[in-house]
Amino acid sequence: MSAPLAHIVAMGENGVIGRGQALPFRLPSDLKRFKALTWGKPLLMGRQTFLSIGRPLPGRISVVVSGDPAFTVPEGVRLARSLPEALALAAQAMGEMGADEVMVIGGRRVFADTLPLTARVHLTKVHLSPEGDVILPPYDPALWREVAHEGPLQGPGDEAPFTYVTLERRADA
Repeated sequence: MSAPLAHIVAMGENGVIGRGQALPFRLPSDLKRFKALTWGKPLLMGRQTFLSIGRPLPGRISVVVSGDPAFTVPEGVRLARSLPEALALAAQAMGEMGADEVMVIGGRRVFADTLPLTARVHLTKVHLSPEGDVILPPYDPALWREVAHEGPLQGPGDEAPFTYVTLERRADA
């Protein structure tokens, strides 16, 4: 069983999405949006992304993919040793939750590996070029159409303005 996939990611103007095991910017407004968009849905992520979060997020089922045989996860988190296994576990979780899609939350390799299967992208374009060591693989504009655009916005505590963009895969792509 395959499940509809959606990427959700915040990216600097230079493509940076991570610095070490942390986000490269402080955007409380975007974290609230992340929670709202992912609530009640399975989250698909790599080992480093899970380690950066440090715990399962409430109201969601975490599926972590890692080829490291020594890596373990806490109770309630589903561990897959390959992307196909992770996709199957995420589809199962989607059914259990009554969700309409699986949210892919990172990191770089998981974004790259799932991109050909992804139907929607929730992109936060942060108007800042932070230093970082994780760069988002590019989305080919010929394969996507913009269906929503909001911003620039900047809420209390946000260190930079940002724009929300929602992309959907073109039917002919």
